[in-house]
Amino acid sequence: LSRAMFSRLVAVGVAGMGGYAMYDNWRSKKELWSSRQRESRERGKLETVPSREENIERMQNEEFDIVVIGGGATGTGVALDATTRGLKVALVEKNDFAAGTSSKSTKLIHGGVRYLEKAFKNLDWEQYELVKEALQERFTFLKNAPHLTHQIPIMIPVHAYWKIPYFWAGMKVYDLIAVASGRGIESSYYLSRSKALAEFPMLNSDDLVGAVVYYDGQQNDSRTNVAIATTAAAHGAAIANHVSMESFVKNDEGRITGVVVKDSQTGNEWEIKAKGVVNATGPFTDSIRLKDDPTVPNIVVPSHGTHIVLPNYYSPSSMGLLDPKTSDGRVIFLLPWEGQTIAGTTDTLGDITEEPLPLEEEIRWILQELKNYLSSDLNVERGDVVSAWSGIRPLIKDPEATNTESLVRNHLLLESESGLLTIAGGKWTTYRRMAEETVDRAITMFDLEPTGPCITDDLPLTGATHFKATSFIELIQKFGVEKEIAEHLSRNYGDRAVEVAKLAKPTGLRWPVLGRRLSPTHPFLEAEVRYVVRHEFAVTLVDVLARRLRLTFVDADVTMDTLPKVAAIMQEELGWSDERVRLEQKNARKFIRSMGVQVESDPMRSRLDLMDLIGYHKIFAEIDTDKNGSLNQNELMSAFQLLPQNSKEAGLSRSKNVENLMKRYSSDGKTILFGEFLEIMWEGRMNEEQGTPSVEVAADPSFSVDRSGGGF
Repeated sequence: LSRAMFSRLVAVGVAGMGGYAMYDNWRSKKELWSSRQRESRERGKLETVPSREENIERMQNEEFDIVVIGGGATGTGVALDATTRGLKVALVEKNDFAAGTSSKSTKLIHGGVRYLEKAFKNLDWEQYELVKEALQERFTFLKNAPHLTHQIPIMIPVHAYWKIPYFWAGMKVYDLIAVASGRGIESSYYLSRSKALAEFPMLNSDDLVGAVVYYDGQQNDSRTNVAIATTAAAHGAAIANHVSMESFVKNDEGRITGVVVKDSQTGNEWEIKAKGVVNATGPFTDSIRLKDDPTVPNIVVPSHGTHIVLPNYYSPSSMGLLDPKTSDGRVIFLLPWEGQTIAGTTDTLGDITEEPLPLEEEIRWILQELKNYLSSDLNVERGDVVSAWSGIRPLIKDPEATNTESLVRNHLLLESESGLLTIAGGKWTTYRRMAEETVDRAITMFDLEPTGPCITDDLPLTGATHFKATSFIELIQKFGVEKEIAEHLSRNYGDRAVEVAKLAKPTGLRWPVLGRRLSPTHPFLEAEVRYVVRHEFAVTLVDVLARRLRLTFVDADVTMDTLPKVAAIMQEELGWSDERVRLEQKNARKFIRSMGVQVESDPMRSRLDLMDLIGYHKIFAEIDTDKNGSLNQNELMSAFQLLPQNSKEAGLSRSKNVENLMKRYSSDGKTILFGEFLEIMWEGRMNEEQGTPSVEVAADPSFSVDRSGGGF
């Protein structure tokens, strides 16, 4: 053989051996993957979730390896990771699971397109690694919760020909980073101008030359959070919402040996003993750290992100939009979600509060930016906003950094001298990886002995084990529910949707047979209220309407109309007193007012024009002398002459009139809220105009279909 021929044979042989090695490696990984899938399916069969009361009883009588403080995505993720490694775990959450940032996200599962752009522009390897990690976790996220997540195409409109290759190449790199790790999803593609307008008819066609479409993931964030919590509970973690951490318990050496907690539902306090404590409280990280050591510097830099919800006609049902550069350089998304359209987000430094309010200027900024990208025929108005929220993103400042202005790009793990482990920062997409790293550190820090490795990379969440894309058909065939209802239940409860359907009551119609809706405009059922109370730790009206059914996020006005019905169901399920029902409704109204709705009562909004509302608001503000957003009996008595004459009952004293108003309109018997005040004013005006007896306005079920232009 010639030397050249020999060299070729050697090259072919080496290539063949390399190819075989790659094939053998792939086959081994495939077999391992299949084995892990079988194991995860077996693990997913652990569907029995202990009740909140059972978990609290365990906390009071057992000692744990780890106590986790915080029931958001990160905290529940830590609990799930630790308990599936064989560790004994307890978790307490002051409010409800996902009550904070974890329910107020953009609902995306993403690597971060803008972060990738910064990585290349600034030659920033750390930024690139963050995008790579997030894209890997995106795949895992979609796989482990297929009922709560899905891939979503997102369009980037292009208004200059030279930008087409720029965006196309950037999205292809985004795809390749995921594919290279074996965790790719659908690939990006280019659309001509005509095809872009066909896919997204609401798009502004001025100067449009084409579009690039890429894929990311989307989720129902608070339901995902609850699924993580129930999965952790099913695997042995003792978890409880509405239980606050009051103080740390320390030994003589100053080491933490447990926490004192308080149940807000009963007022009971007790000590939970544990080898270690993990602080996973998001924006409230520093408040927990200060309870451990009052001298530590703050590390959280709170950034507020506002989102608004618009009717579904502002976006296609299966295509999102990304404005890569707004008027001030930020990005904005327009995404279909739960039958409506989400738009956001902003990024504004602010204070840390329990219920951050969406600022009016932020809402109007989003609306103005949308006008630049949507067809002028749509005329987006403030009155179109059916819900809005502000979430606090806890940016983290490294206390050991020499530059005090520098922020941590990803997440940060901190150990205190007394033994508190804090996990802070990060984002929803990477919650699982953050939890894994936290538990790894906790095992070393607290000298724990797990029985196995981390398995959450391939662990189905509650509802995912037997879920199929066609599962909704079974619900239609077995229970006689509408297609819209069946799809809604399957998408939100996965293989547990059957259990929800079993609780549905007959409609009294020939079709659908089962499934009484809470509102005719949305696919939420009365049966869902019973299910989440029994199986998903929901104990307040806000738990149900905001973080289990999502109705408050989808349509805040409609939520107001459903309060009495949902409260009645929960009273039956939980044995509430009438006083507790009134308190729950008052708290729910307060929460709904934080959701960017300008008028509390939609029936009033359908009858009163803008000038009426402004006038009544001025009267309300004048009477509300203590400026707390409600009117008490003294305030009503001192300003009784401002009320409509026909709302006063002849022959009665002023105090008796006020007492009657309280009985008739107040939800709690002590104060009158603005929506209730509108009912008083409306009834008084109707009486004056018609000369008729009092009308029970609160019983009127009318509902405004046209929300446009009615903003107050």
